[in-house]
Amino acid sequence: MLRTMNRLFRMFFAGILALSGVVFICSCSDSVNSTASNIIPVYTYKVVNTYPHDRHAFTQGLVFENGFLYEGTGLHGRSTLRRVKLETGEILQIRELPAHFFGEGVTIYQNRTIQLTYKSNVGFVYDKDSFKLLREFSYPTQGWGITHDGRRLIISDGTSTLHFLDPETFKVIGQIQVRDKHGPVRKLNELEYIKGEIYANVWKTDRIVKIAPQTGQVIGWIELKGLLGPGDRSTRVDVLNGIAYDAKNDRFFVTGKWWPKLFEIKLDSME
Repeated sequence: MLRTMNRLFRMFFAGILALSGVVFICSCSDSVNSTASNIIPVYTYKVVNTYPHDRHAFTQGLVFENGFLYEGTGLHGRSTLRRVKLETGEILQIRELPAHFFGEGVTIYQNRTIQLTYKSNVGFVYDKDSFKLLREFSYPTQGWGITHDGRRLIISDGTSTLHFLDPETFKVIGQIQVRDKHGPVRKLNELEYIKGEIYANVWKTDRIVKIAPQTGQVIGWIELKGLLGPGDRSTRVDVLNGIAYDAKNDRFFVTGKWWPKLFEIKLDSME
């Protein structure tokens, strides 16, 4: 009887140890997976093509559509909406904003071009082809960058928050806070929606951040330091700002305020 009880005890104890091992292995596996999921990829770039860009364009917004660039520029008394020939930088069409408006981001939604202003809380809707003003709308924040996901307008205001607006009523219908493992990512500027992800210039840096639109989580960083060489800085230039994407040909364009060049780039992982 005693032998039987000892054998049962040893079997029970062995079972407990085995179960603990399974739990330990699972915990370690979860920890590894959690650590792996927190690794945010960093990308660098290769220049594919270089195009002329108007040195006098204080670029605030950039879009590519049907072979042309649409560009919004800023500064009081110098703000414009433009259609530009990519290959030459020639301004094919231009509309000037009233001098008291500081132009900001632009996007094209269906057959309309939408342009924000900085601190006026006023946006403009134009006919895409004629640049005729169709209407004005208001929004409650500063206007920095704008893009859309096919259903909603997405607006940045210089903070870590992105706002979603209904493209017909221009009412705010949601928002996300952009964060990485260090906390909120602030100074989000020009925006572009590419393959289900939001790309944003981070003001006063040479970085673009990739954002998951469902959660605001940072899912990648693009390092563009050195893109504009010393020879291009012989006259005044300002920060990197301006992202455009040619979906038909999978081309990615970037430029900056008062930059003499616009670059087509390919992204390369640094890992």
